Amino acid sequence: MAKVSVYNMEGKEVESMDLNDAVFGVEVNEHLVHMAVVQHLANRRQGTQKAKTRSEVSGGGRKPWRQKGTGHARQGSIRAPQWKGGGVVFAPVPRDYSFKINKKEKRAALKSALTSRVQENKLIVIDELKFDEIKTKNFKAVMDNLNVAKAYVVINDNDEKVIKSASNLPNVNTAVANMINVYDIMNGGTVILTKDAVKTIEEVYA
Repeated sequence: MAKVSVYNMEGKEVESMDLNDAVFGVEVNEHLVHMAVVQHLANRRQGTQKAKTRSEVSGGGRKPWRQKGTGHARQGSIRAPQWKGGGVVFAPVPRDYSFKINKKEKRAALKSALTSRVQENKLIVIDELKFDEIKTKNFKAVMDNLNVAKAYVVINDNDEKVIKSASNLPNVNTAVANMINVYDIMNGGTVILTKDAVKTIEEVYA
């Protein structure tokens, strides 16, 4: 089992903790991690782009000039793609970009992402994260104490004071332990977990 240090909000080491190898010590599968990230980004796309083809643009119902004898190139409609105001060739239409991956693959990708953070020393466990009031300054002080500039902070419950205190920090994202995803783990910088969050993740994914 991987052993990590547990810090308090002042950035001081208070104890050590064993991480479950079934979650934090698996063989990293880069292909599944990549697939999970691509799926997350694809599912976030709105897919509402739309442009009109020549059949949808209004006007252009008659031939602009006769076929022969004018000296111009032959034209059938002023709404053909080569005309200003004409339709778009192969115009984009609304579509759904989302796709699914298997539950087992998703779980394996999440475990691989967490394991990679441990291997790269980008995972910090903190004994607790609690504030008396909603204040960005207090959260920023904790980040400074832990010497972390960019972080993905995972807590065990939906603590409004913690979440709102972090919301104004541009390089900090927060999440509840049962709602974490591969993209945020890989893209969020250092992963900071509370002790309770670690236990919840191990219970859910072990």
